[in-house]
Amino acid sequence: MAETKRKADLKVIILGDYNVGKTSFICRYIDGTFQTKEPTIGAAFFLKQWGPYNVAVWDTAGDERYTGLSNFYCRNAGAAILAFDMTSVSSYESLWARFIPILDSALENCIKVVVGMKKDLIDADRTKEITAEEATKFSREINSNIDLSKLPHAPYFETSSLNGFHVTNVFEYIFNHCLPLTDAQKKQVDHSGTVDLSKPSAVNGTGRKKCC
Repeated sequence: MAETKRKADLKVIILGDYNVGKTSFICRYIDGTFQTKEPTIGAAFFLKQWGPYNVAVWDTAGDERYTGLSNFYCRNAGAAILAFDMTSVSSYESLWARFIPILDSALENCIKVVVGMKKDLIDADRTKEITAEEATKFSREINSNIDLSKLPHAPYFETSSLNGFHVTNVFEYIFNHCLPLTDAQKKQVDHSGTVDLSKPSAVNGTGRKKCC
């Protein structure tokens, strides 16, 4: 069997304020469980296989003192997850105030996916919170460099790491856009976005790093 490629075919960066739930979001996707973690210091990453491709996902610290490091980690990113806490308007405002500017070092065609987190804490009455319409409009505005008509919907998701709601959908949305698979390759990928290594034609050796 051919040796697994080590170089990442896609770099995904996750940005957002301190304590919005970025690391729990990643761990829910990787491990399928909800975990509360200590705040990330600097950045951490893991490798994920998507068909024959390797994807590097970088989890960055939300503390403002690490903004310079976040700018460094954004270099050559092909996709960015802009995360905010759905119970915190200030964390949403930080996306355009702090994090959009540092994506200047990402690739020119970097797709920016806005992700509301902690949906399980949101009541039906959202008059005091960021509305889905407002966040959807924002996601379209910051992706003027991309033909969104080719995507199934605007790059906005509301998620819950506690119960897993729409977590996998975010990553598959990005992967399908940046690294589209053939029909044959899609059969080798399970619904969590990982390759089923029990299949002979699957690429072996997922190189997972710590997710927090």
